[in-house]
Amino acid sequence: MYFVYILKSLKDNKHYIGFTKNIDARLTRHNSDNVTSTRHRRPLKLIYKEHCGTYSEARKREIEIKKMKGGIQFKELLKNAGVAQW
Repeated sequence: MYFVYILKSLKDNKHYIGFTKNIDARLTRHNSDNVTSTRHRRPLKLIYKEHCGTYSEARKREIEIKKMKGGIQFKELLKNAGVAQW
């Protein structure tokens, strides 16, 4: 099982979207020096996760969410998931 996830930077309020098999381990790596793309945005908070059955489903969903980023659909996704502020 895979997870598509959205992290929010507590430093600059920007979002990072990705997918993984192990959400806890991946969040730990994002909040350490091990991920170049989020190193300068730490600390990061997990604000959304979605289960996907296969690698290809997770990758496809990640791309769909990235295309929504910054738009009304992205805000609706977070709002419907119960995320108070995006």
